Amino acid sequence: MSSSTSDAAAPEAAAVVSRVAACVEYRGTAYRGWQRQQPGVKSVQEAVEKALGRVANHPVNLFCAGRTDAGVHASCQIIHFETNAVRTAFNWVHGANANLPADISLAWAQTVPKDFHARFSAVARRYRYVIYNDPVRPAHLAHEVTWNYRPLDIDLMRRAAEPLVGEHDFTSYRALACQAKSPVKRVHHLKLYEFGRFIVIDIRSDAFLHHMVRNIAGVLMQIGCGERPVSWAGEVLEARCRREGGLTAPPYGLYLVDVTYPERFSLPERYMGPHFLAALNTLD
Repeated sequence: MSSSTSDAAAPEAAAVVSRVAACVEYRGTAYRGWQRQQPGVKSVQEAVEKALGRVANHPVNLFCAGRTDAGVHASCQIIHFETNAVRTAFNWVHGANANLPADISLAWAQTVPKDFHARFSAVARRYRYVIYNDPVRPAHLAHEVTWNYRPLDIDLMRRAAEPLVGEHDFTSYRALACQAKSPVKRVHHLKLYEFGRFIVIDIRSDAFLHHMVRNIAGVLMQIGCGERPVSWAGEVLEARCRREGGLTAPPYGLYLVDVTYPERFSLPERYMGPHFLAALNTLD
């Protein structure tokens, strides 16, 4: 190959763009949600884009599996971005973490095929809603759990959750401002676990509507404390009217803990959070 041919190929090689996927953990307390906001408003997306941009040495535009609301947390938010920078997985993770605030962290990163999309390739998402059930307000984890001072009967809550499993119209459990094209979603499982004074609502679905998990949590807590009968969760579902539902539960206890993709993408597996409840990692 002549030197002129080699010189011409060099810019072309430098312009090769790869797609990188990564897993982001964050405590959402200090942010107005995942999505980038107007200038001066803190978002998780903006913080991660800035950190990765420094590693890549060019601006980075992120796509995520699911946009979480203000105050909501994640132990497994999946993102992807495109770059012409050549970096190892170690460089992406540790370089980004060196430039991120203490409440955001990259767990892993890897190159993925060009047809991978953090949002549209996902086949299921999983959330956990953590309730601290005690008469006394907790001083620790105050913005990472939802405090409920009334005694909750987890058996009543489990029975109430049963009608919500499967494919249903969840109009009654979505925010009035929800922009999803269809309210019909398939809930793969809706389980409740108890660890000392913690009650964990674990829900997996193909996709979620705006405030869907928080509205389900609000209904189940009202049933658990005896304000409503067990049948009420199913009655709210059948009403297909948001006004028939209960109060939207606070964002503090909500965590995005897993996103499922086709096996062909071979994404790394990571234990599900939240991390302060290590016993959750033994659950199915």
